[in-house]
Formats: sequence, structure tokens, C-alpha cells
Amino acid sequence: MDSHAEATVELSTISGNVEALCEHVAPAAVMAVVKANGYGHGAVPAAHAAVDGGAAWLGVVHVAEALELRRAGIDTPLLCLMAIGSDQHADAIAASVDLSAGSAGMVRRIAAAAAGAGRRARVHLKADTGLSRGGATLADWPSVLETARQAEAAGSIVVAGVWSHFASADDPGNPSIEAQLAAFKEALAVAEGAGITPQVRHIANTAAALDVPDSRYDLVRVGGGTYGLATLPGGPPPWLRPAMTLRARLALVKRVPGGTGVSYGHRYTTSRETTLGLVPVGYADGIPRAAIGLPLVWARGQRWRIAGTVCMDQLMIDFGDEPVAEGDEVVIFGPGDNGEPTAQEWGDTLGTISYEIVTGIGARVPRAHRA
Repeated sequence: MDSHAEATVELSTISGNVEALCEHVAPAAVMAVVKANGYGHGAVPAAHAAVDGGAAWLGVVHVAEALELRRAGIDTPLLCLMAIGSDQHADAIAASVDLSAGSAGMVRRIAAAAAGAGRRARVHLKADTGLSRGGATLADWPSVLETARQAEAAGSIVVAGVWSHFASADDPGNPSIEAQLAAFKEALAVAEGAGITPQVRHIANTAAALDVPDSRYDLVRVGGGTYGLATLPGGPPPWLRPAMTLRARLALVKRVPGGTGVSYGHRYTTSRETTLGLVPVGYADGIPRAAIGLPLVWARGQRWRIAGTVCMDQLMIDFGDEPVAEGDEVVIFGPGDNGEPTAQEWGDTLGTISYEIVTGIGARVPRAHRA
């Protein structure tokens, strides 16, 4: 580690996670979702690793993310999951990127872009089955289907997929899961009645892919699971392994007397003479400011509490009489093999999810990708 901090990403772990997921959900195929810079792990290397592990599809949100993968030479089937009117749809179509549409207007917009690209657009029609986010409601669904049927007949698009997204698949037994499965089944039946036959049907996210077999259909979209994460209670199953470890090196070590106030607001005061260590990462790097006082850092073979307020660029640890030195390594989170905190533990402790922790690691923390 040459810099003040580093996020190490084990690409073989990503490949292994995807391989295990493929086995778990077979015969459904796996879409590895590499949006948001591969959940903070690096989109292009994560995509390569996922494909090496058997991912048949890749998923992103924005067209710009899709084109980044295409420029990197990745030709795996690729879906933009969010329908955004301002995106460069013609460029996506020209690059063989599938697009999502959850309204008749978006279908028409994509069909027009296909004319500009000089080739058919591959479209996944999205039904809102209860998340109330993107996608067409049951009332609007027939008009979306009719618009898509007309565009398909005109040679502008091909309906490559019909899909939806769960609201509460990470809450096992939540009644909304069965309700959404029923609504998706109805949406598929209405599509069939309208003469629409999608190539793939997909609704399962990571939690559903792991826990709801009836949701798998032809394809599952695995985001967090690709990186060894899950939002299910207790986190991912043991056969999924976290791929990222966040490390830093102590930038300063000093002895201070008892009664010394530490960091902004003096929200921590030393109880006796002690050694303070400065870790050069803070909330600008993705360390939640709310982590004050929590035993969420690892150094010299044990846990340590964060002493005082997490600052923009740094945090402090009270090491007591531990013989630490400038340059000693501190692990913020990792796979947990040696007792270090995991992103899952950070999320659970702070009332959020592991996805927010890993995607929040800022751009000034370099990623080191290991095969």
C-alpha cells in the first residue's frame, strides 16, 4: 500500500461469488450488476471478473456506464436498468446495449433513437408490481405493451425482456413478496395476450435470488451478491465472500495526558495518559461521521474504538499503551477472517446496509485490484 489508504479488491472473489450464484440459481442465468462503479469496486475489472465467473449478463444504470464497459472491450449482453430520457439512447443502441422502458413515451423515445442509430433497439419493458418507483402501473401497462407492439411491428425495437423489482425481498416472509410475484405473473400474462413474447423475464434481485426460488424466472439480477454482500438479515450466506478490504496507515502517533479532549467538539476525552493514532481517512472518503465511539477499526490484531468525531479527512483512535507507530496498518473493513469488521457490520451498527458503506468509499481512495 503506497498511499495513505487503499481499497483492495479481490477479483477472484468476485468470480467465485458469481460462479456460486450461478450454481445456486440454475437454470436461471445471472446478471451481475456493476452500476455505481461496480458498487465501488471498479466497474470494468468487476465486470471482467463477473463474466469470468459465469455471468451471462451485466447491468448498469446510465448509458455512460454501459459505454464505459463497451469501450473496455466487454461485449457481454448489457442492460441499462433505469429509463432516463436525457441519456444518449442512439449511442447505446449502436453499442448493442439493451434499454429499459417503463412508459409508452419512453418506448417511443427509444424507437426514435433506433431510427437514428440505424438498427433495432433491444428493450426491456418494466412493470411496476409494487415498488412504486420505475415501471408502468397495471393501469398503464396495456398502453406500454401496445406502443411496444407497434414499434416492434415497425422494425424499430425488439422486446428483449419484461421485468420488475422487489420492494422487500430482503425481509423474508414479507407479504409484499408474494403480492409482487402475483402482479408480475399477471403482467406477463397481459403481455402475452397483447402479442408480446419477451426473450427473458426477470424480477429477482440478490435477496430474492438467494431466498425466493419462485422469483428466478429466466434471469436474476445480482448486485451486492456479486461482491459478497447482501441485505438479508444477518448478511450474505457463508458461501459468498466480501471482495473489498479498506486499509489505511497511521499518519501520526502521539502520547497525550489524561483529560485531553479529542477531535471536533471534544466528544471524547482521554481517561488517562494514552497514545492517540491518526488514521488519514474521514467522511470525505466514505467513513460515516456517525461512527464515533464504535469498535469498527482493526489494528495490531484487535478491535479499537473510534475516539471522537470522525472528521472530513481523518479519524482518531485511542490505543492506550499499545506500542503503535506511524505507518502501522489499520483495517476499516474486510472479509472478517481475522476478526476485522466487515462492511455488513458497519452497516448493521450504523442502521444502514453494507451497499451504502462500499459504494460510499470516495474516489481519492485508490482501488488495488488483485487477481
